[in-house]
Amino acid sequence: MTFRQDRRAGAGRLAPSPTGGLHVGHARTFLLAWVAARRAGGPVVLRVEDLDASRARPEAAAAALVDLRWLGLDWDEGPDLGGPRGPYVQSQRRAVYEEALERLKAAERVYPCTCTRADVERAAAAPHAEDEGPTYPGLCSGRGAADAAELGDRPFAWRFRTPAGTIAWDDLLLGRREVDPARLGGDFLVGRNGLGPSYQLAVVVDDALMGVDQVIRGDDLVPSTPRQILLYHALDWTLPQFGHVPLVLGPDGRRLAKRDGSIKLATLREQGVDPRRLIGELAHSFGWTDSPVPSHPRDWVDRFDLAAIPRSPWLASPDVWSHRPES
Repeated sequence: MTFRQDRRAGAGRLAPSPTGGLHVGHARTFLLAWVAARRAGGPVVLRVEDLDASRARPEAAAAALVDLRWLGLDWDEGPDLGGPRGPYVQSQRRAVYEEALERLKAAERVYPCTCTRADVERAAAAPHAEDEGPTYPGLCSGRGAADAAELGDRPFAWRFRTPAGTIAWDDLLLGRREVDPARLGGDFLVGRNGLGPSYQLAVVVDDALMGVDQVIRGDDLVPSTPRQILLYHALDWTLPQFGHVPLVLGPDGRRLAKRDGSIKLATLREQGVDPRRLIGELAHSFGWTDSPVPSHPRDWVDRFDLAAIPRSPWLASPDVWSHRPES
């Protein structure tokens, strides 16, 4: 494993989190990420993001690969195939996260924080917009990295020093975005002493070292983007392009969740739903066709068009996941 940013042909990535079954909303985001990567001509890397040890389940990781293949999505590197950018499971990549943290310590970009434990636990999981808590008041920011040695057995987290000012990026789907991370959360967690990195640090290290130059994900992760941009800058790495996909809402207007078994891909598969119909519905939701047409993901590579994708959430009808095979 090397700690240099991968400069080979840019890769796209699929990064399921094995905390439950994938659902229709995941399918929509992964389809767009896959088509974008295939259109760009780079390899597709599959990475399992299992840092949240309290929720990650090995059987869910295996099921995610089955779900993605059922949709017709494939990948060139991953935990089942191997490849030059591995390991492809985050829990096996702790050495590179630790090296990144040591670089941040040496540059005094992080400091030891003893304020809370609950926030640190949550940091291992990819956050959602509603998870954003109050701005950290900087109670421990007077410490330097070396002060960790004086804390003895006291548990602590590492916080990144968030500079004042706006972070801007040109989002592939949402257009120009500007966020002030110092006001939205403030100094953020990058790891817990002795227990590993946060989501924010791990995903930046993984994408950089795997050569991912296009990050397509749900727009609930927009608040994470300015923090990750700060980490890219602090580690002297080139930024990828970010694209945030508006989420899928159910008939009740709420965001689809893993706890809702009725829209899980495994459930649809067991019910005999034709995945080509689901792909057609999703392509239609992207504005790539006037009406849903049963299709395979590769059918949309040449018709890929980011500009056509609506910038508002997609309200999915139960018809999307209630189709049966034609007799």
